[in-house]
Amino acid sequence: MSWSLKPSRNACLLFFLELFLHYGEARVNTEAPAGPLYRVVGSLLSITCNTSGFSNNHTNKEFEFRITMPAKPIEINIISTHDNLFSYATYSQRVRNQEVSLTHVTPNSVVFKIQSLQKSDEGEFECYVKNPEKGYDGTYNAKTTVRVIDDSLTVSSPGPTSLSYDEGDALTLTCRASSNTVQHTHLSLTWYLQKSGEDNPRPIMSLDRDLTLIAGPGFEGRYQDGLIRLDKVGEGTYRLKFAKLKLSDQGEIYCRAQEWIQDPDRSWYSITQKEAEKLTLSVRAREVLPATSSLVVRMSAQPKVLQQGQDLSLSCSLDTQNLEEKFFTVAWFRGSVELARIGPSGILSVSSELSARAERGELQVARRGVRDYSLVLQPVGTEDQGEYMCRAWPQLRGQDGGFEQETPQDSDPEYIKISAPEGGFSLDMQNSLTVKEGDRLSLTCGVNGGQGQLSVTWQHKATSPPAAAFTNVISLNQDGVVENGPAFAGRHVRAARPATDTFTLELDRVAPADAGVYQCVVSEWKSSSKTNSQFISSNVTVAPTASFLKLRLIGRNHKVTVGEDATLICQVKEMNVPMVLTWTLQRGDFPLDTIVTVYADGSISWSGVQRRYQLKVESKRNEVLHYLLINGASHAEAGSYSCSVSVFQDGVYRRLLQSNPLAINVENPVSSLGLTSAPSVTESINTDIALKCSVLTKSSPSSRYAVTWQLQKEDGNETILSSDQNALVMFGSQLEPSFRQRLGIMRSEGPTFWLFIRHAHISDRGSYTCEVVEWFQTSQNVWDPLKIASRTILLTLTEPENDLHVYPKQQSLAAKEGEDVALQCGFRSGASGPSYFYKVSWLYTGNLSSTKTLVQLDHTGLLSYPEDPGLRGLQRRLHLSRPEQKSSHLGIQTAQEGDSGTYKCQIELFQLDHEGQWQQKASQSSSPITLTVSGPGANLTLVQEDVEVNVSTSQDFTVLCHITQQSSADSEFQVTWFWQEKSAENQRRPIFTAYRNSTLQAFEKRDQLRFSRPLHNNYSLTVSKAAPEDAGMYFCEVEEWLPSLSHGWRKIATQRSGHWTVDIGPTVDSPGNVDASDSQCKTLTWIIITLVIFICLLSVVYVLILKMRKTGKKPEKDFWTEQVSLNTKPCMED
Repeated sequence: MSWSLKPSRNACLLFFLELFLHYGEARVNTEAPAGPLYRVVGSLLSITCNTSGFSNNHTNKEFEFRITMPAKPIEINIISTHDNLFSYATYSQRVRNQEVSLTHVTPNSVVFKIQSLQKSDEGEFECYVKNPEKGYDGTYNAKTTVRVIDDSLTVSSPGPTSLSYDEGDALTLTCRASSNTVQHTHLSLTWYLQKSGEDNPRPIMSLDRDLTLIAGPGFEGRYQDGLIRLDKVGEGTYRLKFAKLKLSDQGEIYCRAQEWIQDPDRSWYSITQKEAEKLTLSVRAREVLPATSSLVVRMSAQPKVLQQGQDLSLSCSLDTQNLEEKFFTVAWFRGSVELARIGPSGILSVSSELSARAERGELQVARRGVRDYSLVLQPVGTEDQGEYMCRAWPQLRGQDGGFEQETPQDSDPEYIKISAPEGGFSLDMQNSLTVKEGDRLSLTCGVNGGQGQLSVTWQHKATSPPAAAFTNVISLNQDGVVENGPAFAGRHVRAARPATDTFTLELDRVAPADAGVYQCVVSEWKSSSKTNSQFISSNVTVAPTASFLKLRLIGRNHKVTVGEDATLICQVKEMNVPMVLTWTLQRGDFPLDTIVTVYADGSISWSGVQRRYQLKVESKRNEVLHYLLINGASHAEAGSYSCSVSVFQDGVYRRLLQSNPLAINVENPVSSLGLTSAPSVTESINTDIALKCSVLTKSSPSSRYAVTWQLQKEDGNETILSSDQNALVMFGSQLEPSFRQRLGIMRSEGPTFWLFIRHAHISDRGSYTCEVVEWFQTSQNVWDPLKIASRTILLTLTEPENDLHVYPKQQSLAAKEGEDVALQCGFRSGASGPSYFYKVSWLYTGNLSSTKTLVQLDHTGLLSYPEDPGLRGLQRRLHLSRPEQKSSHLGIQTAQEGDSGTYKCQIELFQLDHEGQWQQKASQSSSPITLTVSGPGANLTLVQEDVEVNVSTSQDFTVLCHITQQSSADSEFQVTWFWQEKSAENQRRPIFTAYRNSTLQAFEKRDQLRFSRPLHNNYSLTVSKAAPEDAGMYFCEVEEWLPSLSHGWRKIATQRSGHWTVDIGPTVDSPGNVDASDSQCKTLTWIIITLVIFICLLSVVYVLILKMRKTGKKPEKDFWTEQVSLNTKPCMED
């Protein structure tokens, strides 16, 4: 078929598409997670791809994976299940090393894996299944977007890596875990115990991503009893507390953190996990012995009032039953701060506050006897003033030599007052100070009236926990030697004496943990002996960075045209600590995307398309300006931008502040696209339709165009065909296959777009919309849409009038049984064309029966005989033909009487619609044709002459039965002779019957009767040896039978002969004669007649034989293929 279109000259592009698809909706469906999936660098990427709908589900389908990277919008082959050379160079080495794999899970599904993700793996992955079948029907690919982000999870456990505790002791372990991931993630943390000799660690306690506490197997009971706890303290700090250690707790303990992200399918996925350094815990067993008596603890102080420089002695006395057999731990407290402790084995431990004095010999602890313990401070200073107390713990020794601590007992407190001697010195320092996080802390301690050599010790007590003790920050002795405290080792801390009466403390980059009470302790020395000591305190508050940090995002040209540059500026003010700055972009309802992260050490981590962005940093006084430059903006860079600041302190990320969002709007250049088309098109159905849509004005000669043809429906527009800017043609997903086969599309110079509809159906009418999108090329060689224009064309389809008429008019036909009958039917209609077809049905109505269908030839050419047992015989003798398109002949071979009735011809007009379904357009029946089939008429005649016969006793007599005329040459006869007495006319009795099948039956006088049939129409019955009782009237009754096509053998007539009256006398003139001369005359007459008939029959037979020899021809066969067999069996009259 050719299209009657004239293409324009110098056409730049011309193509015509016709696709033939098999009937049915799309079968094949390929699925993969759509994404975006956020995964961490170095982690495992796993994508499952499934397909369904193929005719054979048991054979392995061949899959391929490709990637389109954001920086390179071209497809890169990764791996295939059937081609080892499929991979491009970018991935070939990783495929060979099995770092990238593609494995069948089932014949119709695979799993794609990248063992260790790289930043370059970010992009859009496409799973494609090869089609093993001839036709395409469905979706054979699926795409998954993957974003690769940095691994910012940190996990650490401060403190020693080896601990040793006694059974029953309390233990607190700390784990710090945090992440700087911009996307919304959750952390879960689990503490594990790895026992020696076991392969798998045991979970102790877990805090899952939903902040639900879960005790590990074997630890549930202790958790329910409150003996094990897991607390989240602050941001990123997790503490595991054992109230009482058990021997089974011994082993390696560590914490593991996992970072979780929620994928678009609402499932949670662990993107990374890390473990802290393992801690080795040893638990010593101890024997538990029952207590026999209560413990009494007493403390005495000598003296209770002292002056600086004197010695303080604190004695602690224990009293209990069997004191000599027991062990104790004794400790001294000033307020709530423990000063020193001596254990059952005599080991001394001193608090950090007094450790320096113990090293100088200013603190002494001793056990003086079985029940007495003493602590001596020499010399004391005013800072030693306060309330003192002694505490003792009974210790039970176990079998392994270890000790288990029992309930402690406290002594009564004693208040010790210490005053400065006359002529001493005093200290001055500001009472409180607030410093910003990250700034330097500077404290000045002034000395008034001091004499001799002076030393200073700077101490710090944290605000949390409340019962914290003072720890040494730094000290400067009288000789100028500086010694840092262990708690501040590694910190930038300095102690100086800029003047004889001034001491200073400087601590750089203070953190919130540095807040608390700072104490300046100054001691006076004479001859290497401390003579006086004074202290003064100052409350220091550290303002967190978030309280004074100012973060603002401003922009230049935040509303730009595609291809122009845009600049974003993130102003960071009052930031005094190393920070991590992150740029993020929110595109509509899509998840937040990280563009770039700038770390404190200056390293930069890009995510996404780096070539579109540039960074610039400008430092000013009290502020830092971070620039994000967008070069040649496209619609992909449009969205809401923000910058955020976080810090990494004490092993934990802390997000401080996020800026205000700033929207960058990217607009298209102004387009002058205009379209033109005819407003309406009117055509007839079954013709080829061409709809035209032309570009009237365009913005640029280099513009490209995409066109979409749509059909307006009640529930919205349905896409029929589309051709993108690269001339790739696609059908609408909801398009019916039958309609799809009749569509075509073409593009010619202008450009002009054509939509072709072949063999238009009435259902194709409606409003067609031509939607054209203009595409332009940006400076980065990327094609972006510019403007959309559309035109609507109303398609009107007309169909010819329907005037179906069936003839002939009512008529009657008569036929003899056995003849052939022909019924004719004609019709006319104005509907014409290749889409119209007719169905012909012949209907039959018999006598006293309903109308039934005999035979039908439907519109698809299928000939069928509806099943009906009553019509089966007639249907076998039918012959249906259509000599012309609009006529039908029905022939009946060898008509039978049962074929009589009314016949009708019914014509139905059908048309094929756009869905491939047959629609009935008209139906009409002809007038009735009455057919009457009659059988042969009855014409049976017998000799009716009455005869009187006188017969002597023992003489024979014969009763003749002569048929003079019969209805048909095919007739068969049944002859019955009757006898009755002369006086009883109505009491006849049958004496003999000769049936038509040559069967003979005698009812009486069996031995006397002799039957004879000398000729075809002559029958005789002889009664031998007549006796007087044989006298009476004799006659014969003849039944004529004919074969019927519908009824088999049928009796058509019955006739009686004349009566033979027989008298039996005692004597006769001559033996063997009946009634003398009359009998002899009649016998002679019958003999002559019989001879004449016999000679005539021989002559006829002879003539027929001669004639057949001359012709030598066989009778011609009938055209009918089916013959009706007659029933030749005898049929007795009911």
